[in-house]
Amino acid sequence: MARKEIIGKISGYDEIIRENAILEKYGFDYQAKRGEVKSIIDALHPQGLNLTVAEVAQETATAKSIKLVSADGFLPPFQAGQYINLFVETGGVRTSRPYSIASAPTQTGHYEITIRRVEDGFVSNYLLDDLKTGDKLSSTSPSGNFHYNPHFHGDKLAFIAGGSGITPFMSMIRELADKNLGRRLHLFYGCRVEDDVIYRDELDRIAAVHSNFTWDLVISEPAPSFSGIRGFISAGLIKERLEGLDWTFYVCGPEAMYDFCLPELTKLAIPARKIRVEVMGVPKNIAAQPGWPQNVKAGAVSRVAIKGKKTISAPASEPLMISLEREGVVIPALCRSGECSLCRTKLLSGSVYQPNGVKLRKSDRAFGYIHPCMAYPITDIEILL
Repeated sequence: MARKEIIGKISGYDEIIRENAILEKYGFDYQAKRGEVKSIIDALHPQGLNLTVAEVAQETATAKSIKLVSADGFLPPFQAGQYINLFVETGGVRTSRPYSIASAPTQTGHYEITIRRVEDGFVSNYLLDDLKTGDKLSSTSPSGNFHYNPHFHGDKLAFIAGGSGITPFMSMIRELADKNLGRRLHLFYGCRVEDDVIYRDELDRIAAVHSNFTWDLVISEPAPSFSGIRGFISAGLIKERLEGLDWTFYVCGPEAMYDFCLPELTKLAIPARKIRVEVMGVPKNIAAQPGWPQNVKAGAVSRVAIKGKKTISAPASEPLMISLEREGVVIPALCRSGECSLCRTKLLSGSVYQPNGVKLRKSDRAFGYIHPCMAYPITDIEILL
């Protein structure tokens, strides 16, 4: 029996032939779509963004908001609370800093970031003093895990913000207003003085229109004329202002605020799973952190040998990544806070100090990998890039 006759006797063969004929008549050649999936993925999750400064607005005496539009015509979507890592070149050094997106995810025309001047701020001072409309910048695509998850975080969210830490919360609050979301939000916003308050008028406007958003301004160094809440965001204040404690707490602000507010949440017996913390950069005084070796002075300088390349000097008080950037050695970076692991680097010899909160995997510790964005050389070291 011929091969064709044998195939024709296979059960279902006739149905396959009829279906094939229909597909040939009404279907289309998928090869014509080759590359479309990749182009869609690249649009939603690009490796990097080319941005143009569309507007610079003075928010307070020490803070500006910057609107960034895509130079390529498209901004990828993001979740409220995420950030971009902005690359700049200033003083002959190419470096980067992460900034939370303050605009709502519903705003597809631009990203808004808000920058506050900090003492000895290498990048922030450049952005505040020199950046102008029309300037070009580059960044990563949006990233970060400091965002709402409806499956785990419930529908009552308490935000604890300090200073420019308001930015990720502003995105969440704007999203609530734009979409008229049903979840309940309460913001505790702590500032040193009233002049430091960012977005005050907009927060008042949203609260007036949306009854499910409320907020408290807390001033730690108030003027005599200030009639609002004075002091700090304490356990007593949180308990007084919230209806019960069955809330998910989000915390974002300067180092000092974490040192005060996180123990206050512990006093209220808030479980760790109900507390979400956004890390805001490196510690101000690394030598004061728990576990810093007492025999190492912050001003000590170590030699860093980059295997197969060159050797540089690095102070113990500065993250290794910054020391590398000062010498023109740029490594991949995203969060710059020890969390994302994009800068993961092999430590071949020597020792570094890494503060609590650096999210190294167990295997990284076992095989000698570090996060240079939060690694401080305390001896001469050798690394592999």
